[in-house]
Amino acid sequence: MPVTGKVYFISDSHLGVPDRESSIAREKLFVKWLDEISPDASAIYLLGDIFDFWFEYTTVVPKGYVRLLGKLAEISDMGIPIHYFTGNHDMWAFQYFEKELGMKMHRQPVEHTLSGKRFYIGHGDGLGPGEAGYKMLKAFFSCRFCQKMFSWLHPGLGIRLARSWSRRSRAANAKKDEVYLGEDKERLVQYCLEVSKTRQVDYFVFGHRHLPLHIEIRPGVQYVNTGDWISHFSYAVFDGEELVLKKYKD
Repeated sequence: MPVTGKVYFISDSHLGVPDRESSIAREKLFVKWLDEISPDASAIYLLGDIFDFWFEYTTVVPKGYVRLLGKLAEISDMGIPIHYFTGNHDMWAFQYFEKELGMKMHRQPVEHTLSGKRFYIGHGDGLGPGEAGYKMLKAFFSCRFCQKMFSWLHPGLGIRLARSWSRRSRAANAKKDEVYLGEDKERLVQYCLEVSKTRQVDYFVFGHRHLPLHIEIRPGVQYVNTGDWISHFSYAVFDGEELVLKKYKD
C-alpha cells in the first residue's frame, strides 16, 4: 500500500487505571493527539491494551471512554483506516469496534507492506520463548466456550473480577517494564530474530512491552516497541521512508 500521508502506531494506554481521574486525563490527551495527527494520517494502528479491560456482552460494553470512542468513530468516518490489535487486556473485544467504529480488528500479528517497506505488526503478548504459563492462560481466555461462560456473569461482577486480575498482572510486570533486559532476555527481540530468518521484514512493530525501544536487530531489520501512554506517552510514525519513535509533548 503506498503511503500518501503518515502512518501512526500507538499502544498500551490502559484506560481505566489506576483511577478515574488520571484515566480521563490520559484519555483527553489521547484525543488531543488524535486531533493533531488526523490531518496528515493515512492510517492509524492501535496495537492493543488501549483499555485496561474490555469485554463485550451481547448488549453491554464497559462504561466510559466516550471521548476516545467518539473520536475514533469520527476519524474512521473521515475515511482514515484504523487497525485495532487485541492485547492481553482487551482480547475480549469482539464486533463492537468493527460495527460501531468501523475499525479493522486483528487478533494475530499481520504483515503489511507500506510504501515498499515490509512491516510485521502486532501487540506482542505470548510471542517468543518462555511464558508457558501465560500462553496456556491466553489459550484458555481465547476459548469461545470459556468466553460464553464468562458472559453469563452479571457485568458488575464480571468486570470487577477482571479488573482485579488486571491489577495483579500489572503489578507482576511493573519492574520488568522499567528497563531493557538485553537481547538474550527480551522475548520480542528473540521472536523478531527468529521470524527474520524466514521472512523479509524491514520493521517489526509491537506494543505490550511498555518500554519505548528502537533496535536494529540485523542489518536493515529494525524492531520498534511503541512503549505506553502511562509513563512514556510514546508512539511511532512512518512517513513513507522511515519509521521514527517519538514522545508526545502536550
